[in-house]
Amino acid sequence: MTAKTYKKLIANKHAANFKLAIEVIDIPIPEPASNEILIRNKFAGVNAGFDTLICRGDISYIKLAPPFDLGVEAVGEVIAVGSDVKHLLPGDNVVTIYRGGGYREYQCVDANITFKVPEATPEVLTLMPTGVSALVALEQAGEMTSNEVVLVTAAAGGTGHIAVQLAKLAGNRVIGTCSSEAKAQLLKELGCERAINYRSEDLNQVLKKEYPNGINLIFDCVGKTIFDTCVENLAVRGRLVIVGFISEYGNDFEKVTQPRIYHQLFWKAASIKGFLMPLYQDYAAEARERLLNLFYDKKLKVVVDPTQFKGLESIPNAVEYMLSGQNCGKVVVRY
Repeated sequence: MTAKTYKKLIANKHAANFKLAIEVIDIPIPEPASNEILIRNKFAGVNAGFDTLICRGDISYIKLAPPFDLGVEAVGEVIAVGSDVKHLLPGDNVVTIYRGGGYREYQCVDANITFKVPEATPEVLTLMPTGVSALVALEQAGEMTSNEVVLVTAAAGGTGHIAVQLAKLAGNRVIGTCSSEAKAQLLKELGCERAINYRSEDLNQVLKKEYPNGINLIFDCVGKTIFDTCVENLAVRGRLVIVGFISEYGNDFEKVTQPRIYHQLFWKAASIKGFLMPLYQDYAAEARERLLNLFYDKKLKVVVDPTQFKGLESIPNAVEYMLSGQNCGKVVVRY
């Protein structure tokens, strides 16, 4: 290895948006300690909501003083291993999913927090945090069974398109919301019995007309008025899982004045539950293994957005691209 330094992206201040907070810096490539491996990242996942909120200082369970590292999931090639590492070798491919490991060209980490994979591909990268979140949110927070009606919002996104397929594989009728006809076509191909383009159709009217008994399980990534509509259309004993609220990530949070939400829930014995993957880590290992098996058995399709984002300098554009709702599938940056 001839390179002596590498680039990484940091937040050098808190700011209202991601682009104003970040800086690309050069630092020396480290030598791995006895328990560590040195990885050359090939792909990193872009998580626009988390990226924006952490740069604003709006994530309640993470309080960081700038400067701090950015990015989460990455997949790459092992370049060097420490003297005590026996289960990995240079040339192996691994995934990492810790905060600060994604938006950098190299990373040196404890070998025991990595996951060996056959290939360093965007598809495998997508399954690790994004797919795992979809599976655990549906099964553990959403108590997903079968023969129910499941609604997934932002269903053509990185998390949503996995959730659609998992709900279908479990034997449910699946509805997906999206923002374009191209995305609606993808959702039909993935198994949605109904794809609702909320830009050309009224979501509330469609649900009330076509699903008059309500929705049993809702996987919501969007928030704001779509969340309100979802609550209104929950079935008796329906469950709504809040996986995100991307509609508010790029703006100040909307203040709402309306009757309290228990008026919507009590008479249906319905429920709303927030989902945060770091608080469900005891389910992660089994979920990773199951998802990889589904993928390699060709029972699960992973969609990676075709827009090319190359290098650290492209990440702010990738974040804005996601926040605008243009992506179809998982957004990744290539190094």
